Amino acid sequence: MATQYVPSRAGAEPVAERRIVLWRHGRTAWNAERRFQGQIDVPLDEVGLLQADRAADLLTGLRPDVLLSSDLQRATATAAALAERTGLPVRSDAGLRETLAGQWQGLDESTLRQRYGADLARWAAGEDVRPGGGETRTEVAARMVAVIGPAAADLAPGGTLVVASHGGAIRVTVGALLGLPPAYWSVLGVLSNAAWTVLTHGGGRPGRPWRLVEYNAGSLPEPALGDDR
Repeated sequence: MATQYVPSRAGAEPVAERRIVLWRHGRTAWNAERRFQGQIDVPLDEVGLLQADRAADLLTGLRPDVLLSSDLQRATATAAALAERTGLPVRSDAGLRETLAGQWQGLDESTLRQRYGADLARWAAGEDVRPGGGETRTEVAARMVAVIGPAAADLAPGGTLVVASHGGAIRVTVGALLGLPPAYWSVLGVLSNAAWTVLTHGGGRPGRPWRLVEYNAGSLPEPALGDDR
């Protein structure tokens, strides 16, 4: 049983920045088979459950204040590992789901290339196309930010929001929050299962955009001592 957990800002960073942790779910059998999952509700496999537990042990050290999750079970099971350790409730929202990919969902990589080679190449190159007739990247980013933005804005100075979601959805959300043009979102690498990305914002700097602190991480961020800020 997890010990009682009380969120605290004691010992936080000198600058009270709000923080978003975008956390990809653990592995599923379809991940291992390199199948396009999209919004098919595939559960974590045994490896994925272990990955979620390991990540949750580390993320507890960030002392999160709010925990959001996609309503797909691979994300809610991942979030549950952190909820167990922190006592935080998990607020699930369909707006945090992975990209809807229509006819591509459930197909493995070789089948996708055979049947949809030209469209797959355009999508992989970062064009804002509809995979399998589903959602564009900009549509995914818009619904993700519509959920995450208000939750982040409600954080107290120094507060931390953890969002358990999906690799593709997280990548476009990072691009949108950083203010990158959609054509450049594809430069962000593929996220590993149960890895996370950290963004910070605020610290008494009006109008400052979100800042990327860590991407595809499996360790906690360390204070960066530099003179370029």
